[in-house]
Amino acid sequence: MARKFFGTDGIRGRTNAGVITAETAMRVGQAAGNYFVRGGHRHRVVIGKDTRLSGYMMESALVAGFTSVGMDVIMTGPLPTPAIALLTREMRADLGVMISASHNLYADNGIKLFGPDGFKLSDEAEAEIEALLDQKPQLAMPEGIGRARRIEDARGRYIHAIKQSVSSEVSFDGLKVVVDCANGAAYQVAPSAIWELGAEVITLGVEPNGTNINDGVGSTAIEALQAKVVAEGADIGIALDGDADRLIVVDEKAKKVDGDQIMALIAGRMLEKGALKGGGVVATVMSNLGLERHLASKGLTLERTKVGDRYVLERMKEGGFNVGGEQSGHMILLDHATTGDGSVAALRVLASLVRSGRPASEILHQFDPVPQLLKNVRYEGGAPLDDATVRAVIADAEGELEGKGRLVIRPSGTEPVIRVMAEGDDAAQVEQVVDRICDAVRSAT
Repeated sequence: MARKFFGTDGIRGRTNAGVITAETAMRVGQAAGNYFVRGGHRHRVVIGKDTRLSGYMMESALVAGFTSVGMDVIMTGPLPTPAIALLTREMRADLGVMISASHNLYADNGIKLFGPDGFKLSDEAEAEIEALLDQKPQLAMPEGIGRARRIEDARGRYIHAIKQSVSSEVSFDGLKVVVDCANGAAYQVAPSAIWELGAEVITLGVEPNGTNINDGVGSTAIEALQAKVVAEGADIGIALDGDADRLIVVDEKAKKVDGDQIMALIAGRMLEKGALKGGGVVATVMSNLGLERHLASKGLTLERTKVGDRYVLERMKEGGFNVGGEQSGHMILLDHATTGDGSVAALRVLASLVRSGRPASEILHQFDPVPQLLKNVRYEGGAPLDDATVRAVIADAEGELEGKGRLVIRPSGTEPVIRVMAEGDDAAQVEQVVDRICDAVRSAT
């Protein structure tokens, strides 16, 4: 059954247009509350948010929904998504909620749900909650209505937790680091954690005003960070996204370093220490073939999932892996977090930089990427991938790349877009393949 609310990463959309409204938020609070209210104990939920203006509206509506069905609410204010996952587990809450649209601009917002173990809910749990959204909520009796309170030490708790991800023997003394927080949820915690470990910190994107999240800053707009790294003569630049579950790095020469190189660095270091589990790394179908070849040269595997950090995480848990992520920058280090955590990954990169004594441009170039090209084709309606001509063009392309590259074609989970990605050793061939498929998709719409 097609879902009306939940997508590949919770509920997301434009605020006050479609599903992201105060009414929906209250209904989600009631439905999720009814789903998690089990047993006679006092139930509670942890609610965090990023810095979007609509966060106030969404938070208030969620509080109303949860308290109306008998759940107590703990509000943290702006904090990264992984911090909410951590606090949900540490505070023995029944449920965690993050209000964020991640790397999207301020006009969008979303709702992500975490279970009591700190992990994102399964597809099955989300489907059950979505079914409850169409039913009349089971409201609490007057004496059982929930209470709400804010906690003031949430930032400190999270800073302390992420600092534990690096050895107590490691100091960042002597490092000059530019930290871009995207005017988002990590604008206080990420610079503080890195500074407390000894680095000289220069900040970008730490002045949120409700409407500037991800606007010209952060992991999806790194030009400002690249310029700042060069201007300041910094050793490295760190870019997070709006909810800080994503990391992109810039080396001292202002070259962008994506999630594939970061995964290769972290996995290699953990292999040396005997700490890597599962015999490899879990990533998505979008990760570069160069990463797969690099890991194979070390006797490691690259297991691929469909796009979405939740699917990476599911495979990690199934296979006993402790390193996984996405080329886009989601880094999941299960020894330290239950979801993608850009700040934890950043600290691990900085620790490797300190230990190596080499420039970031050297340690972060783990392999030569295979030429890869991704193009998006927007469509108005229908199912262009079911068109016979499109299927024939795709089949021809797969045959052409067999043994020399890969082809990944998928519809976006959040917008009417077909994503066409090809990679192979011949860049010209890759471009021709992608263009032929894009042209076929356009003709079918």
